[in-house]
Amino acid sequence: MMNNPKPISEFLVPGKRAHLVGIGGVSMCPLAEVLAGKGLLVQGSDMTESDSVKHLRSKGISVAIGHNAENLGDCDFVIRTAAVHDGNPEIAGAIARGIPVYERAQAWGALMRKYPNALCVSGTHGKTTTTSMCTHIFMAAEQDPTVMIGGTLPLLHSGYRVGHGDTIILESCEYCNSFLSFYPTVAVILNVEADHLDFFKDLGDIQHSFRSFAELVPQETGHVVANYDNASARTALNGLDRPLFWFSLHDPKADCRAEHITWTDGLPSFDIVIHGEVYAHVELKVGGEHNICNALAAASAAYVLGLPGSAVETGLAGFTGAGRRFEYKGEYHGAKVYDDYAHHPDELHALLTMARQLGYQRLVVAFQPHTYSRTAKLFDRFVEELKLADVAVLAEIYAAREQNTMGISSADLARNIPGSVYCSTLDKVTAQLRELARPGDLILTVGAGDIYRAGEKLLSETEG
Repeated sequence: MMNNPKPISEFLVPGKRAHLVGIGGVSMCPLAEVLAGKGLLVQGSDMTESDSVKHLRSKGISVAIGHNAENLGDCDFVIRTAAVHDGNPEIAGAIARGIPVYERAQAWGALMRKYPNALCVSGTHGKTTTTSMCTHIFMAAEQDPTVMIGGTLPLLHSGYRVGHGDTIILESCEYCNSFLSFYPTVAVILNVEADHLDFFKDLGDIQHSFRSFAELVPQETGHVVANYDNASARTALNGLDRPLFWFSLHDPKADCRAEHITWTDGLPSFDIVIHGEVYAHVELKVGGEHNICNALAAASAAYVLGLPGSAVETGLAGFTGAGRRFEYKGEYHGAKVYDDYAHHPDELHALLTMARQLGYQRLVVAFQPHTYSRTAKLFDRFVEELKLADVAVLAEIYAAREQNTMGISSADLARNIPGSVYCSTLDKVTAQLRELARPGDLILTVGAGDIYRAGEKLLSETEG
């Protein structure tokens, strides 16, 4: 913001009053708690009552419902989420009064400078799962980490944790270059693919962003942990003057790789080998080769930060997945119902390929595309991946932050996918799943919007 003459770090001191707009959000709620723990006076606002809001109030943090300039009171500075725009009455009110307004990512970035170990997990996909795996490992090692994840982790009963150890673990998103406000000592890069093309120009622009993220790591003492199997990540990091630690499923040129992979009921067991030595033997409770890669990334981060392999073994043995990551929801008429957040073609490919290996008679996928721009620019890829389903049920596109200026619809996808069904509303998706469901089916609701509601409504119905 143009009204910020000082860096946010000058405000993150005891006694300063912070006002958080959107305080109940997934990364704002933990931020509020961390700031309060550091002696700041914290208040905020949100559009609706929620469990997060109730939790903050139980901690003595004042939360107003609804956005109004009067909510600012006598605050010293304002922090907002990326979803809150300049037209918001509290932002406009702060600007009019000369109160500095900062982005959430700037606040997290300034806070992580206080931690000796700042582990930031980035990538086009796999961030939530890998950040969750890291959390399990560091908890098993009794490191008492502070954690911020973009989803719910059963171990934490939430998406965050405020610890008192030397380590902070953050899921780090590239959208709007928000992760460039961070100060990682360990930067994990899972993959670099074409996504968020409403913000980035092209893949080259995305690669440049991830390289800039890697360059935030301290040159002498930091580590960049990256996926050798992802050609785009290798391109982005070519010639990087930071310590690079590569992981790979099989390539012997990588520092860390998986060996002796065996599969039992769709779940993998394998050795994690680092520089020729077995670091840990892992038996995952989540399937798919993509989760072996995620485990290698988490183990590599643990290794460079000096954790023993036993913590990796114990931590990953207790990891059963993060919320909305192939999450079991229930059973309807003999069909198993799962939900997943996948919203990019690469994520869809990993999910559906894994699901097909689980031995179900049919794979029924209810997919809700996320944003018009992503659907249009990756249209052919979505068509290709959705053909992996035995039956694809296409919900209408979830708009999120966009307007449909390009006139695209999920009906366009359905016309290109044999045997698929287009549903204009979530109620129609539920009705279609009700009609399709039969014993031996795996029903998957998939997407980053509210498609999960269709599956939940199906399961709430009385069977008869």
